[in-house]
Amino acid sequence: MRKRWFSGLMMFAMLFSGSIGVQDAAVAQGQTLVLEDFQAKEADGFPSTWDHENQRSQSKGREAYKVQSENGVNFLSAKDAGQRIKKKKIEWDPKAYPVLTWRWRLNKAATGTEPLAAIYASLDTDLLFIPVFTKYIWSATKPEGTLTEGGMFSGSEIVVQSGTKDVGQWFEERVNVYEDFKRIHQHEPAPKAWGISIIAGPGVEIDFGPMVASSGK
Repeated sequence: MRKRWFSGLMMFAMLFSGSIGVQDAAVAQGQTLVLEDFQAKEADGFPSTWDHENQRSQSKGREAYKVQSENGVNFLSAKDAGQRIKKKKIEWDPKAYPVLTWRWRLNKAATGTEPLAAIYASLDTDLLFIPVFTKYIWSATKPEGTLTEGGMFSGSEIVVQSGTKDVGQWFEERVNVYEDFKRIHQHEPAPKAWGISIIAGPGVEIDFGPMVASSGK
């Protein structure tokens, strides 16, 4: 399911060349939902409709996360972020569109940083309206497939990419967020997902491509 992305930029250029910027709802294309294609950005390059986990560090976050373009395809570049950004209010039914796909490319890794980066799929909230999420991580040291159970204030982590030797190569990830949620939390998620989040570790430079949910059919 996971492979290097040698020609993927050109393929995605064709796929998204006519797409519009995603605002508060995902863009449906047949059996897929474009959750984010990074077409919309603010004047300083920060992705539109995204927010910071910690309002006290907005200036650093806006400097760390920038929408860029390569071969006609937009992506999100993260440099020395060390903090999370989030996108809420996505009209995404995880039961109908359970498979989440994205691409990412590690450009620089920092010694001792763990994880290097992560995608959070938040499919529900708890009784205090705190998002309940599964964290899909790029680990510097843990093997792929490693599952770490979350605690009261931390989500469960699943390693989907590991190591730092393939710097500069795009990798595609494909995960079933619906089945992972049920397996980990032992109940159905909410009818509409809370949102998605991204984090890049301190000292890490990494790019995130479009995020698409599909029916898996």
